[in-house]
Amino acid sequence: MTMKASSRLIEHLKKSEGCRLSAYQDVAGVWTIGYGHTKNVKPGDKITSEQAESYLLEDIFPCEKAARTVPGVNTQGKFDAVVDFIYNCGLGNFNTSTLRKYIVGGREIWEIQEQFLRWVNSNGKKYGGLVSRRIWEAARFAE
Repeated sequence: MTMKASSRLIEHLKKSEGCRLSAYQDVAGVWTIGYGHTKNVKPGDKITSEQAESYLLEDIFPCEKAARTVPGVNTQGKFDAVVDFIYNCGLGNFNTSTLRKYIVGGREIWEIQEQFLRWVNSNGKKYGGLVSRRIWEAARFAE
């Protein structure tokens, strides 16, 4: 059976991202709408709640696809943690990260958890929202 994002992850994503129906700039200055959707978003854009849900599911799909290819991601908890990380930090960042190397290399859970916790800055500044998100991912990875 192909792993998919759990309802627990979807709820976590919604809570972490928050839903904004008007375009805004995130902490990195990227135009964003809905639950963290960034593709083709322009200042002044507006969407419905239904569109925000649709964007979320569309945006999760490539993260799920990527997480399925990572050796060592073999439980729902690990899968959800990696999908959330990719959704938030980007596939490019994940692919070149020590986090990915540690997962693929079969390192100890605590070592992998420490790698999640390194990703708490945006533009050189530590953000509480990123800290709590990484804590969730680290804990979920161990489940």
